[in-house]
Amino acid sequence: MDSNEKYTIIRLKPKVSSAKILAGFPWVYDNELVLDRRTKKLTSGKVVELQDSERNFLATAVVNPNSKIFARVLTNTPKRVEESELVLKRINKAKSLRDSIFKEPYYRLVNSEADQMPGTIIDRFGSFFVIQLNSVWSENNLENITKVLVQLFNPDGIFKNSNSRARALEGLDDRSLIVHGSLPSAPLEVPMNGAIYMADLNQGQKTGLFYDQRQNHAFLASISKNKTVLDVFSHVGGFALAALAGGAAEATAIDSSQAALDLAEQGAIVNGFESAFSVIKDDAFNALKCLRSEEKKFDIVVCDPPAFAPSKQALSSGLRAYERLARISADLVEEGGILVLCSCSHAASLLKFRESCIRGINLAGRNSSIIFTGFAGPDHPVHPMLSENGYLKSLFLSL
Repeated sequence: MDSNEKYTIIRLKPKVSSAKILAGFPWVYDNELVLDRRTKKLTSGKVVELQDSERNFLATAVVNPNSKIFARVLTNTPKRVEESELVLKRINKAKSLRDSIFKEPYYRLVNSEADQMPGTIIDRFGSFFVIQLNSVWSENNLENITKVLVQLFNPDGIFKNSNSRARALEGLDDRSLIVHGSLPSAPLEVPMNGAIYMADLNQGQKTGLFYDQRQNHAFLASISKNKTVLDVFSHVGGFALAALAGGAAEATAIDSSQAALDLAEQGAIVNGFESAFSVIKDDAFNALKCLRSEEKKFDIVVCDPPAFAPSKQALSSGLRAYERLARISADLVEEGGILVLCSCSHAASLLKFRESCIRGINLAGRNSSIIFTGFAGPDHPVHPMLSENGYLKSLFLSL
């Protein structure tokens, strides 16, 4: 496109306020726009000028007519966007922030809109990177993103993981592939909070490891000395291994995935925790019922389930599931012990999640007090206008 050529224009409907966009909100939904024949025929990934109904400039954005999020803001100036330069500038800025926080190269490098990279997730595992491209803009900029990562980090491998619900909502495929170098043939050792975790970058969930619970793992480790710990929905042993690193007497991990438990056991061996670590492969709710029937008790019980309320439509059923989980797990906590309940549901606010948890604990006949409320760490910055970014909530309750 010629540098002097103007962008195609899309406009808000007359009754849609521009205040939200002017305040920094990064998305425009399809029901907020005038969707005439021309607008509906725009190519996915096309960069456009967003105007209000009075034809005033609001933002430079990228469109996807196949998504309910019709437009994502790229910049708040009308200046032409050179996407290769924009990608370099924003990944470099994200790198500088992480370098100022973390001593070791294991963290989330880019957290989508909060790092001004629409729909882009990049996790760093030393000399390896796993990326998730959850918007048409990021998908179209795969080559630019790869080039910048190579330029800034000279990595051994970059893997594009396309196994995400968000890609389907954007009309994108689920094909994963190595886009640079190669991946390690065996699970990778990832140090965090004094423990070592095993991450399978190729076959693992999401990007291979969940960095978001880092600070909550650290808090658990600080209160785990000589305690018995049950880690439910443990994945690769996130809370269990952190607790053992903090001096826990023993830890048990429950998960329905044998592959995840194998990685957890490998992690326990690498850390030298194998004699204090055990696993239960089962559906979490069933395992909790069995332990309750056996009258088992633990000093600390942690429940970190997958999103029970991934959408507004699933909110009511999701909140009931959190209540049920709290009720069952509370029965397994020793008097004076700690129950940790987590939610990664975008649709469930901290208030609603907390209310459901307290209701479940009360139904179990227990009294509680919240001693710590945790969120994702600083490598998961939250866009101030986008509550979806702040999805993680962790409640530590003394029973």
